[in-house]
Amino acid sequence: MKIGAIYPQTELATEPTAIRAYAAGVEELGYSHILSFDHVVGADPAVHKGWDRPYDIDTTFHEPLVLYGFLAAITSLELVTGIIIGPQRQTALLAKQAAEVDILTEGRFRLGMGVGWNTVEYEALGQDFSTRGKREEEQIGLLRRLWTERSVTFDGQFDRVTGAGISPSPVQRPIPLWLGGSSPAAYSRIGRLADGWFPGVAPGPQLGQAKAEVNEAAQKSGRDSRAVGMEGRVSWKPGGAGEVADQVEQWRAAGATHVTINTMGAGLKSVSDHLAALEATAQALGLGN
Repeated sequence: MKIGAIYPQTELATEPTAIRAYAAGVEELGYSHILSFDHVVGADPAVHKGWDRPYDIDTTFHEPLVLYGFLAAITSLELVTGIIIGPQRQTALLAKQAAEVDILTEGRFRLGMGVGWNTVEYEALGQDFSTRGKREEEQIGLLRRLWTERSVTFDGQFDRVTGAGISPSPVQRPIPLWLGGSSPAAYSRIGRLADGWFPGVAPGPQLGQAKAEVNEAAQKSGRDSRAVGMEGRVSWKPGGAGEVADQVEQWRAAGATHVTINTMGAGLKSVSDHLAALEATAQALGLGN
């Protein structure tokens, strides 16, 4: 099982030196990958009365693919989006950007996608929130064609491409495409189409039910469900590295192929604080041994 770290972008957002120091520290500690996720704009609670979602206009987010263009030059870690909100982005441009990151990382890139939840963001980006699930499903096939075919002609419900392609091609053809989501529709899409998934629930009965739905969808599509990766998430807790390590082992027992350690929201103020938590976790897990 590969263990990575989530870049704490809501807390370490504005200084390139912090990004560089964090990436170097994570790699030195023996982690396998860095994961970041995506919000292009945040909602202003003064305008959107009653806003109660976890992020707003003042929450800092890097654009993941631009961030990874920077990180590709300074780390040999795998870089993962977990997730990018695909349906609010132009498909051909997303294919091109992902291919570029894959080239710059020499094939150490996974594109994680999801449908998102922020209607304000969809409006700002000119996309239809109500059709996001259908659009993501169409995007998956088109992305893979753009990554593997020299010339693509495609006439779908949401995208049209006529005799066009991207160049240079990515190193991975196709780039591994992982999906998020925690609904029956998402589990069906994951089982039928994804290379892996990011469960929205912790190990336990809910995860067991979600896995059963993913596996059933894979089998009905003629796929080997064992080939579908699963990446869990464990947050740093007041109980420290021992508690984190216990939860990592729960994910291992649940069949996870990857786990990421999240240090955001734990009251850590600096790069050194975040790396200290990751160092204690690495020692508890025996990373780098």
